Amino acid sequence: MTETWAFVGEPMSVTAEEAVVALRRRIAEGRLEARLTSSAGRLLTVVGNTERALVMFLDEEDAPGAHAVSAGRSGASGGFRLANGQCDICPDEDTVPLGEAFRIVRHMIGTGLPPADTGWCAKG
Repeated sequence: MTETWAFVGEPMSVTAEEAVVALRRRIAEGRLEARLTSSAGRLLTVVGNTERALVMFLDEEDAPGAHAVSAGRSGASGGFRLANGQCDICPDEDTVPLGEAFRIVRHMIGTGLPPADTGWCAKG
């Protein structure tokens, strides 16, 4: 069986391209946090600030996860607004440009694997 993905709280599964279109729409509406879950129990979370995004991946809830990184990037960016209203500042090395976040989501949903050329930081 092929793994399917859906936004948490929504019953319909999405294709890779539909997920990116939905993420763009959500960001335009000011909803900067999105969580997707797969039929295999994996989680993909994207928290953006309209320019950069924190992209986190977990094999299952409560498991150690990883997040995409921009190795060697310095500085920090603010405006990462969670669904509960909390607004965070993240080091730029722990986030990726928004276009890269969309590419990662498209690849993860389309293939089930993170892009091989994306840097990841595992959290234990």
